[in-house]
Amino acid sequence: MSTNQLDQKAQAWSALFSEPMSELVKRYTASVFFDQRLWRADITGSLAHAEMLAAQGIISPQDHADIQRGMAQIVQDIEAGRFEWQLDLEDVHLNIEARLTQLVGDAGKRLHTGRSRNDQVATDVRLWLRDEIDGLLGLLNDLQRALVGVAEQNVDVILPGFTHLQVAQPVSFAHHLLAYVEMFARDAERLGDVRRRVNRLPLGSAALAGTTYPLDRERVARTLGMVDANGQPAVCQNSLDAVSDRDFAIEFTAAASLVMVHISRMSEELILWMSQNFGFIQIADRFTTGSSIMPQKKNPDVPELARGKTGRVVGHLMGLITLMKGQPLAYNKDNQEDKEPLFDTVDTLRDTLRIFAEMIGGQLNPATGEKSGGLTVKPQAMQDAALKGYATATDLADYLVKKGLPFRDAHETVAHAVKAAISHNVDLSELPLPVLQSFNPSIEQDVFEALSLRGSLNARNTLGGTAPSQVQAQIARHRARLM
Repeated sequence: MSTNQLDQKAQAWSALFSEPMSELVKRYTASVFFDQRLWRADITGSLAHAEMLAAQGIISPQDHADIQRGMAQIVQDIEAGRFEWQLDLEDVHLNIEARLTQLVGDAGKRLHTGRSRNDQVATDVRLWLRDEIDGLLGLLNDLQRALVGVAEQNVDVILPGFTHLQVAQPVSFAHHLLAYVEMFARDAERLGDVRRRVNRLPLGSAALAGTTYPLDRERVARTLGMVDANGQPAVCQNSLDAVSDRDFAIEFTAAASLVMVHISRMSEELILWMSQNFGFIQIADRFTTGSSIMPQKKNPDVPELARGKTGRVVGHLMGLITLMKGQPLAYNKDNQEDKEPLFDTVDTLRDTLRIFAEMIGGQLNPATGEKSGGLTVKPQAMQDAALKGYATATDLADYLVKKGLPFRDAHETVAHAVKAAISHNVDLSELPLPVLQSFNPSIEQDVFEALSLRGSLNARNTLGGTAPSQVQAQIARHRARLM
């Protein structure tokens, strides 16, 4: 056999071709060095397919047993690092199939009956992504629990709430942290919703038109756990769509982008709060770095990098949408380009969630049961900052409304009072009662309770408000949800 023939024999499709693929094209089109991470999903899907083929009488029981035996050996080899991934075999699928055939002979060649790499890869990616989503949901819960834990310790800590980055109204620091818990809870809902659409079976669609073999696709779906909320098999219903659809990857990357946007928003606040101009928190040293020239610096590199990595994940979303926008039905080689952005999105999100849960909540020492690290909160700095921006001005307006003044008139009256406080370089609560009464005679001694930071907090005792009693109720709700 000639060298050219030997080269072509390495390809599963080479009989029609008169010359081997060029080395440049081989490297350009191969995916094995990044899609090999799909190996476990590929073997899981293949074993389910083989079990169905045997049950349908399409392959013999002996072939089925040989395939199971060969796949068990391949799993051992891959886990032990002994498996030889070959560029000539293009991708994870052909590498595993070729090795299976070496191990069990013709049974390995029969495994591909009734399927194509088109429906095979679509199934593998869905199986892999389903498991990754499950892991990410666990990490999202860890981060929410970390935030709830810090919130629980800081219900009565007063933070200046900002709009336009200007001091607006006082809020509980716990209330502020729980806003992020709400964001991450929605993220978890979205990922769970995406998972339902990921968890549908393309296998059995073959190349694009289905197959002439009497496959039981629903059996394969049940074997792989691809079922709907009622436990019924979830099978892609159109073979053309099944092999070419990548909506599930785009949806996942969109959901991941939103998680990263929420991480980025929180990162921005952590960076601001840690700066000397704010001084509201301290991040544990193991999450910061120093300067090569300025010895006094502790830089919040982890939140800064997460803020930057958000652009990376959003970029992957744009890449996947652009990848699909011009493709005719059905499968096209373009779709090989879906994996690297999808893989990197999962890796980036997983690492970010893991490190943020520890950075916020600290690390548990299994031996002592104690936590180390986590955020160090500086309540006095927060309270001092809340006193600088006339944060209770709205409370004075509300006070006047309760005395019968229309809100717009109350708003204007308080604006004059603030102007007077600014001119005297004092807080509203430090203006003498006669001065306050000069703006409106209905103001009485009880105004000072309304003008205090604590009074402002306690007054907002409605569902979703920042009053400590409301915050405690929300913490209890989240604790129950995240158990």
